[in-house]
Amino acid sequence: MKILLGISASISAYKVCDLVRQWTKEGHEVKVIMTQHATELVSPLTLKVLSKQEVGISMMEEENPSEIQHITFAQTCDVFVIAPASANIIGKLANGIADDLLSTMALAVPQRTAKYIAPAMNTVMYQNPAVQRNLQQLKEDGYQEIEPRSGELACGVTGKGALAEISTIIDAVKQNNKK
Repeated sequence: MKILLGISASISAYKVCDLVRQWTKEGHEVKVIMTQHATELVSPLTLKVLSKQEVGISMMEEENPSEIQHITFAQTCDVFVIAPASANIIGKLANGIADDLLSTMALAVPQRTAKYIAPAMNTVMYQNPAVQRNLQQLKEDGYQEIEPRSGELACGVTGKGALAEISTIIDAVKQNNKK
């Protein structure tokens, strides 16, 4: 399976290293796209080593000049997952904003492709009506939410907003892509 994994700026970004490792170990081709701010939380080099592929960060740095990166892989992937999905990327996608590589690739993913979003943020942010409205819009647009779990968050608050367990993300993608 060809998996396009988007990583946005949430402190839980470090957890997706294990997700990439497990998917690669299972034989999936994993292409990682990161927002610029996500690169400050987890190293693109780490993800490059784990995925055995270049990591996309900027639209201005095409790996192969004969291909348009944000179109080619987006249109050939089997699954598109954003984990962790910050309030920022959720808002961008819900409103069709494409101002970086990840948000642009998201718009280039065909409707037929399975799309998942795994939010991770502070509880108050997750419960904010604007974030919930944006998540509802993404569901209407064909995304499946892999809901955050409750627990102690990086900010010290206990509540719903922690990234779903890696096993939960893997299972959600497996269950819905057996077809």
